[in-house]
Amino acid sequence: MAPLFSSSLRKSQDVSCAGVRVALRMEEDCASRTPNVWAGKAAAVVSTGGSSGEAKAQHHLHQVGVFIDLHFLNKPDFFLSAFQPPAKFNADGDLIDEEAKIKLKKLLLSRRNLLSDLKAKLDQLQPSQILKIMG
Repeated sequence: MAPLFSSSLRKSQDVSCAGVRVALRMEEDCASRTPNVWAGKAAAVVSTGGSSGEAKAQHHLHQVGVFIDLHFLNKPDFFLSAFQPPAKFNADGDLIDEEAKIKLKKLLLSRRNLLSDLKAKLDQLQPSQILKIMG
């Protein structure tokens, strides 16, 4: 699984994470080995649990991301109290909460802007600088 994941990640430009689980941690570890396929990617984190544990999980994922050279979107944060009324998802698992949809859209647009900024900075670098960054 790890080689396929690393290959797919190498081709992507950004990353979205919806939590820290054992499988994700294993993939982070494998994909961060030389060459680090996480390096330079734009990233955003979405939490849908509703407890203070979600904030701690997001903070931990940011710590891991800094180590593997992910560029996290700092604002807006997205925490969804999925188990508090009113209902946030329908029976099919679709997001139905309008306020959450607006916040999620803002997060995705901000991530797109971060990705554009990172691409612009990369375009300004000389090949020798890129090789130095990639290690």
